Amino acid sequence: MALPWILLLLFLSFTSIPFTQSTLTLDYYAITCPKFEEIVRDVVLQKQQQFPVTAAATLRLFFHDCAVDGCDASVLIKTTAFTKPELEHDINHSLAGDGFDLISHIKTALELACPGIVSCADILATATRNLVVMTGGPHYKVPLGRKDSLVSQASSVEGKLPRANETIDQMIKTFQGLGFNIQEMVALIGGGHTIGFVHCKEFANRIFSTPGPTMNPKLAERLRGMCANYTTNTDMAAFLDVITPGTFDNMLFKNLMKGLGVLGSDQLLLSDPRTRPFVEKYANDNQALSIDFALAMEKLNIYQVKIGNQGEVRRRCDAVNTGQM
Repeated sequence: MALPWILLLLFLSFTSIPFTQSTLTLDYYAITCPKFEEIVRDVVLQKQQQFPVTAAATLRLFFHDCAVDGCDASVLIKTTAFTKPELEHDINHSLAGDGFDLISHIKTALELACPGIVSCADILATATRNLVVMTGGPHYKVPLGRKDSLVSQASSVEGKLPRANETIDQMIKTFQGLGFNIQEMVALIGGGHTIGFVHCKEFANRIFSTPGPTMNPKLAERLRGMCANYTTNTDMAAFLDVITPGTFDNMLFKNLMKGLGVLGSDQLLLSDPRTRPFVEKYANDNQALSIDFALAMEKLNIYQVKIGNQGEVRRRCDAVNTGQM
């Protein structure tokens, strides 16, 4: 007996789904790489103890990866004679090497334990979460099973990442493009910047010539001394949380209430009526910041991920397996 045409169409539509497709799960490597969590944890711990800026560098690296076409490790791909990847865009030039170095070390260890199994995208997501926890931040779920992108293009970056001194309208537009509302934006900015650092050139306009009117004069003086040679030493940088750098807490928001914001875009969060209520909320409630940051990071973790045959598991995190893009 022939199937009714409607049932036949349904049958064909379901059977046309690639069998290689999968979904993200918390136990994705339980069988194929049972030591995944242990290896990531051990390498992250050693690296962070040796170089305490690793947490900030990796968190920023993760955000820069996810914001451009999803959490797929595309930001890790290096330049070749034939490619101009995301790293070539000027906004990625200041990404610190500690983050890249950490992911490379983890990948090497995992390739020895379970070759060809763990994606660089999963490594970056998991290492970031572990570092947030290590610095005092909240634990959040990181489902696994991402594939690494096959493409990385500098032309894809513009407009998808916030600049250091954007207006509130520009920041809101950028984060809305990623699917985040204003509260989530403030939580992500505050959570990321509480352990972050920024190069002097990004806030030089606030401390030299005519110092920003919203900056505490003593902070401006201190930063001028620290950044005096920033034009010749482009590596000069300052912590964004000037009171408890390297510790995930709500001090950044408390600082903003006192005019102690290093970045003009951070300080603007206090003055705009759309964002000020959340600055005040987090300044008064560290637990609220931790909860909201964790929820926002869980949301970011799955942004436009590649699964199944949408990507690959790279042998090296800085190059696609085919050698072409």
